[in-house]
Amino acid sequence: MSFSLPIAPEANALLDRDPLAVVIGLTLDQQVTMEKAFTSPHVLVQRLGHEPTAAELADFDPDELLAIFATPPALHRFPKAMAARVQEVCRVIVDRYHGDPAALWRDVSDGAELFKRIVSLPGFGKQKAQIFVALLGKQYGVQPDGWREAAGGYGDEGAYRSVADIVDDESLAKVRAYKKEMKAAAKV
Repeated sequence: MSFSLPIAPEANALLDRDPLAVVIGLTLDQQVTMEKAFTSPHVLVQRLGHEPTAAELADFDPDELLAIFATPPALHRFPKAMAARVQEVCRVIVDRYHGDPAALWRDVSDGAELFKRIVSLPGFGKQKAQIFVALLGKQYGVQPDGWREAAGGYGDEGAYRSVADIVDDESLAKVRAYKKEMKAAAKV
């Protein structure tokens, strides 16, 4: 399955071919729009002039990486914190998965193991890890036994709760409506 998020075709194409772009997109997917989070890996590639590896980003000079993230338009609302977070995530990928981001999900025995691997990444709490499991299952075809259960409600078919369910403008509107509903309910 290929990504069809409502972003530039070349940003979707990067997500299709580069597992690190998917990891970076999910890492950045907080306190910015989904479009911004999942377009930023493509912008990073443009600024570097090539598709980086996890090892390259793990070893990048932190000040230089911050400059790349902060150059207008910034890759995230909080470029300093998120440049550091991306670098931390890349270091985990290098240390635990020999620099191969797809090894994070490749050959997992079941959804629980997939969730455990993802939730152990820096900045990935329960909800974000569940969304990542759902995204991998729904958009990337990574569907080990029990993946929907590991994704919680985000794994439900037709739920329209997260980026995992977004394939066009209509599904984006449904996800935004769901999030608005949840924020309103939380205020009550």
